[in-house]
Amino acid sequence: MSKIKSFDELKNLVSELKPALDMRENHTKENLTKREILVCGGTGCTSADSIKIIENLRSEIKNVGLENSAEVHLTGCFGFCAKGPIVKVFPDNVFYVQVTPNDAKEIVNEHLVNHKVVERLLFEEPSLDHKKVEKHDDMSFYKKQSRVALRNCGHINPENVNEYIGCDGYIALGKCINELAPDEVIAEVKASGLRGRGGAGFPTGIKWESTAQTSPGKKYVVCNADEGDPGAFMDRSILEGDPHSVLEAMAICGYSIGADTGYIYIRAEYPLAIERLKTAIAQAEEAGVLGENILGSNFNFNIELKYGAGAFVCGEGTALINSIEGKRGEPRMKTYSSSKRGLWDKPTCLNNVETFANIPAIINKGASWFTEYGTQDSSGTKVFALGGKISNVGLVEVPMGTTLREIVYEIGGGIPDGRNFKAVQTGGPSGGCIASNNLDTPIDFKSLSSIGSMMGSGGMLVLDDSDCMVDICKFFLEFTVEESCGKCTPCRIGNKRLLEMLENITEGKGTKQDLVDLKELATTIKNTSLCGLGKCAPNPVLSTLNNFYDEYLAHVVDKKCPAGKCQSLLDYVITDACKGCTKCTKVCPAGCITGKVKEKHEIDTTKCLKCGACMDSCKFNAIIKQ
Repeated sequence: MSKIKSFDELKNLVSELKPALDMRENHTKENLTKREILVCGGTGCTSADSIKIIENLRSEIKNVGLENSAEVHLTGCFGFCAKGPIVKVFPDNVFYVQVTPNDAKEIVNEHLVNHKVVERLLFEEPSLDHKKVEKHDDMSFYKKQSRVALRNCGHINPENVNEYIGCDGYIALGKCINELAPDEVIAEVKASGLRGRGGAGFPTGIKWESTAQTSPGKKYVVCNADEGDPGAFMDRSILEGDPHSVLEAMAICGYSIGADTGYIYIRAEYPLAIERLKTAIAQAEEAGVLGENILGSNFNFNIELKYGAGAFVCGEGTALINSIEGKRGEPRMKTYSSSKRGLWDKPTCLNNVETFANIPAIINKGASWFTEYGTQDSSGTKVFALGGKISNVGLVEVPMGTTLREIVYEIGGGIPDGRNFKAVQTGGPSGGCIASNNLDTPIDFKSLSSIGSMMGSGGMLVLDDSDCMVDICKFFLEFTVEESCGKCTPCRIGNKRLLEMLENITEGKGTKQDLVDLKELATTIKNTSLCGLGKCAPNPVLSTLNNFYDEYLAHVVDKKCPAGKCQSLLDYVITDACKGCTKCTKVCPAGCITGKVKEKHEIDTTKCLKCGACMDSCKFNAIIKQ
């Protein structure tokens, strides 16, 4: 496209492009001129052949001669990842789930040609006795969501800058450059109450103001896209589905603080996000909304990508800055903030992807609009990666203040397979495990902190009664011990000792004194570690000790795992269902099973290796763990 030379020219272009995008959801069958089919192009769906679905749909549309009345578009993540690949047909607003490339022909012939909905591809709503639901608005998964950061994901083609512009894209940047002074932009961000969505929750406007108030000279804007929490994919989905929103926000930040250079630090394991960012940067520069003399003004802003090698600790701000500079990825002593001395010792404003994604909407709609969402302490919305033992796995964006119960049982659809809820882990490996008695806690920075957890970047892992909390705690400690940079002693050695104690407990070697030592050491590590990784690593230990102490006692006193997860604490027992087929005796590597043919067998638990070979071989389900 040709370079946009002024703000007025941009507004005219928006006016031209906007109606076509609005028509996707707003036009009716009566004024239908063209059907549009949107297909999820996020990592999850592309791994399940959504690109092939797009190719097949286009091929079938051509076969039936509907090229002029139907179009197929790649789009970003719809959020309902458990039901992908997802295909959405406008203007009918029909939402198809778990589509395969082989379904393309039926969708075209039935839906487009014969005007019949393909019933078998519709979502079955559990709350409505598995009734088929056509529209996503009628699904419990979406009903309580409010999309701000994810506003364009699943709606526009992330590889087409015109589609972003048609959704008021770069209008916020043009408004800042042409109508607002830098301090007025910062005042609007401060008034919105937006807090950092990367974990710490520091007020974004104050961070921008602090950087702006430094002496004139070289400054930097840095976007933290090093999303390292296990199971977290919020930032990745935004970059894959709406990369221009982040580019625009970084440019707005650059204008407000006096910076002309930005870096996006993104992990190399996000190839699709990297590819779309490269495309978006090139298109934005060609359009004149990024680079030199943006929209015909004197404001310049350029963005570069820097790749991370997958170190979890590089999600911490100072470690990230070290990595960009080519140094070892480990944190610095925080004797001064990055807003004063950051990248190459220059003032640096560092925010994460989701934080930036909110900025254009705040500038366009106003701070007062943003504060209508959320609570007094935590305004706006928050994106969570909902996973684990939950019916509806996916990305959810809800207003701050929404309760955990609403997310788990209404949006998430509850616990599958008739199991009972046990806990929810928020904040990833640095967060805490929240028990059922705190399910009505509103999700905001203050409330989660008060019950021993944290918002974190937005991972939310649901656990059921088959999960062992000691084992879960050990899992997170294994991760943080592996990811520690080793710079400070409390994290390098202290967390290793915590892990060793947890291993002893799960192997039946723990004592009650270990529980005392666990809490004391975890508290010490939390208070003395150098960076956020070390300070938060003990959170799973402290929260599970506080909320599930009886489960720890069962491990160290009774030498039993109530959930049946810790192999060393389980005994394999042959029940009366045994038919004496002798199959188990033949596969047992320890030779600890005895018995005559057609008679009940016995297991000598003192010799048993607890390998499970006998249970796997028994066709009568006569062997149990207890």
